[in-house]
Amino acid sequence: MTELRLVAGVDCSTQATKVVVCDAETGAVLREGRAPHPDGTQVDPQAWWQAWETASDGLLDGVEAVAIGGQQHGMVLLDDSGEVVHPAVLWNDTSSADATTDLIAELGGAQAWAEAVGSVPVPSFTVTKLRWLRDEAAGDDASAVQREAARRAAAVVLPHDWMTHRLAADRSGIEGITTDRGDASGTGWWSPTTNSYRTDLVELAFGRQLALPRVAGPAEIVGQTAFGAAIAAGTGDNAAAALGLDLQPGDVAVSLGTSGTAFARSTHPTADPSGLVAGFADATGEYLPLVCTLNAARVMSATAQMLGLELSAFDEAAITSPGSDGLVLLPFLDGERTPDLPHSTGLIYGLTRATMQPATMARAAVEGLLCGLADAVDALRDQGLPVHRVLLLGGGARSRAVQALAPALLGAEVVLPEPAEYVALGAARQAAWALSGAATPPTWQIPVGKPEPAITVDAATIRANYEQVLTKTRSLLADPYNR
Repeated sequence: MTELRLVAGVDCSTQATKVVVCDAETGAVLREGRAPHPDGTQVDPQAWWQAWETASDGLLDGVEAVAIGGQQHGMVLLDDSGEVVHPAVLWNDTSSADATTDLIAELGGAQAWAEAVGSVPVPSFTVTKLRWLRDEAAGDDASAVQREAARRAAAVVLPHDWMTHRLAADRSGIEGITTDRGDASGTGWWSPTTNSYRTDLVELAFGRQLALPRVAGPAEIVGQTAFGAAIAAGTGDNAAAALGLDLQPGDVAVSLGTSGTAFARSTHPTADPSGLVAGFADATGEYLPLVCTLNAARVMSATAQMLGLELSAFDEAAITSPGSDGLVLLPFLDGERTPDLPHSTGLIYGLTRATMQPATMARAAVEGLLCGLADAVDALRDQGLPVHRVLLLGGGARSRAVQALAPALLGAEVVLPEPAEYVALGAARQAAWALSGAATPPTWQIPVGKPEPAITVDAATIRANYEQVLTKTRSLLADPYNR
């Protein structure tokens, strides 16, 4: 009997570090661990390392290779010695909203950014966070931490870059830091089309140059751990999830977690000047056009809390409701990234005595959430991507109401991959690929289950009502780029 070769994949997400140890040949998960991260949108990266040590404790015997999938966009600033000089500013920190507007204008508008790096910056992007820190540090109200960080910063890296560098026993300082195409494409200063950095955009944002990680190849081994395992390049969370799901042409992954995402693999780069679709790279050498919203599963949990319902009761109310009767919930509870309305709030429209019912409100919350994601899927279609099948993922995908309403509102067949840590699985698959030295990743089977039976609804009317309320919201906020 052939001895198993073991690989580990890590998901260093916003909320937790998750580790899976897999059979390198089949992808079967043999061991798992998890540890939480502190709450907040600015976090000491040391907390990620502590979570990794806790989550991986006792799991790594026999592991031959490891890779890290990390939350995208987060800004980690280092000095010459590799010390962190400012709390990591995470993707969901929208403090850089004004900096985003300034940067878009300074390069010549949204089209110029789309041509330069395949994406139009939103406050999530790392490039906007650099500008935010520069401006804050120069202001009269700057904190000592901000001023010192701006002065000492020598390199800027992403969460997965920092974790990979920390994991490597053969590195120190800022020498040898690596990233990959998938994560680099979310910075706002790396072009998937040319596979190169736009260092002028770093200088535009920060006022001077900073050291940047080397972009490693998809199956490259970039170092070795203290316990003797090879370290693969790692990637951003969405690229890792796409690898874990083994997305095929015509597949679109729609994930309902803290954020909502819709993404698909593509053989060609995209550049959407509307800013809806980010033209990212994937973890295989191809591309990963992606739309991301700030509001997803928590729309349902927040509405359930408002209604005084347990989440299961909320779900039952939403699926059994005869409809929303024209009630629209615009789900921008934490501002919004796509569309780019960072200063927006949630909005309930169409309240009457008839619609002020828990079941109607629950249905409107699920419909509003799905309408936002339907806009995301349509934006991918507008970039020429076929949408034959939607793979529903994330904690929010467990909702029976979401499963039942999604086919009509998303306009495609919906399937339900079995619940799994797909970011960590994708990282593990990348580690197995690097370990094998093969030209392509290993083939791992992805079990798919049946979702809740679809509900027949008037999707066109639901979406038209949603778009009408969204248009009203845009005019109220006077969105300067009309996106």
